[in-house]
Amino acid sequence: MVRGGKMLSDILPKRVEVGFHFEPFRSPLKFGAVVMEGLTYCTVEVEVEDGRGRTARGNGSMPLADMWAFPSPKVPHELRESAMREVALRFARKVEGYGRRAHPVDIFLELEDELAQIGRDVSREMGLAEELPFLALLVSASAVDAALHDAFGKVNGICSYDGYGKDFMEHDLGYYLGEEFRGKYIGDYLRSRYLSELPVFHLVGGLDVLRKGEVPEDAPQDGLPNSLEEWVERDGLFCLKVKLRGKDLEWDVRRTLEVAEVAREVRRRMGWDDRLYLSVDTNEQCESPEYMVEYLKKVEEKDPRTYEEILYLEQPTERDLSLHRWDMRKLSSLKPVVIDESLATLDDYRLARQLGWSGVALKTCKCHSSALLFVCLAEEEGVPYTVQDLTLYGTALVHSVGFAARIRTMMGVESNGCQYHRREAFPEVRRLHPGVMERREGKVRTDSIGEVGLGFRIE
Repeated sequence: MVRGGKMLSDILPKRVEVGFHFEPFRSPLKFGAVVMEGLTYCTVEVEVEDGRGRTARGNGSMPLADMWAFPSPKVPHELRESAMREVALRFARKVEGYGRRAHPVDIFLELEDELAQIGRDVSREMGLAEELPFLALLVSASAVDAALHDAFGKVNGICSYDGYGKDFMEHDLGYYLGEEFRGKYIGDYLRSRYLSELPVFHLVGGLDVLRKGEVPEDAPQDGLPNSLEEWVERDGLFCLKVKLRGKDLEWDVRRTLEVAEVAREVRRRMGWDDRLYLSVDTNEQCESPEYMVEYLKKVEEKDPRTYEEILYLEQPTERDLSLHRWDMRKLSSLKPVVIDESLATLDDYRLARQLGWSGVALKTCKCHSSALLFVCLAEEEGVPYTVQDLTLYGTALVHSVGFAARIRTMMGVESNGCQYHRREAFPEVRRLHPGVMERREGKVRTDSIGEVGLGFRIE
């Protein structure tokens, strides 16, 4: 007998199938101290049943980016990825055996402690020299969580984002976030429909060539650009995320100014407005916030315009906020500073706010359910937030863009999957969601995202 499910819209997970496939990159991506040459995607299909006995299937997809989620020098890449695969499989079995009807957000939150236990078990059984961090567990579980939200919308015949109000949720936000949210629901903080288009941030990786004339002879000859100059010209880019070293101030300042110079040159040559929007990311490589204070000072001295066009800074220092408990107030008084790798739990959010971080970087790879709650916290407190990428492509990218289009980000959404994935990757998604998978006039379009579930079109 099925337990629970006070709402007829609540879902019972009946079947969860998990698969994995590797997608090699056309060119390597360097961020922080890491060089990534491909990604293993976790793909999930779930079947659910609602309180009326109706069934539907939902889908989710997410790369198991251990290089980002679990960058341990003590555990080799192959073992880290294998551990994350095992976590995904065990979490899927846990969801499959959930045994009662509930809203997807409740399923995720009720199983969050068990996800942590799965991580401890896998770490012990595989003899990992360092335990899987909770961030890696979220990435491992995120495709399952996404598939549940997709199926929830489909079985109820609604857009999943319309299922986060009192008509579909047993609990208000007070149940999840505290008394100050009593009587409020997730849906209160979302847009009522998808934005038709969003500005898109292009990633300038640490190894990326800036000018066409500097492209090496061995660069991929696949019809895609091999330099920032060519990408700006082809895609009309005006939002750029610049990866910095965080340990070489002269290089970081010079790189930022060169990126801005190249982009402006192209836009002027094409007859476009040369206004840029920049973000910079050291991927936690700075020893202290003072490095970025000095960086901003030097950028402003050399090029006040580029300084003005820097929208925000992303995760300058280590992900463990409690390690040094850096005071970010001086830095955040100059530019907004958002946490990314540090943000895995509600406690992380609260500590970051105490330490003076300005805002948060949201990613669907940290689980859709969790991201929704962070949106509510940020909106309620007037905290700026962004939607960042994990070099997503295919259905995973459609999910991320759709999420960004239903909330109020500081500026658009990051999408760099087309830069590094091979042109032949995910052909069916490219055909069904061309406006998401291809960037034009510096934007992505959402017109292909459907009105049921999370809007994936899968044939």
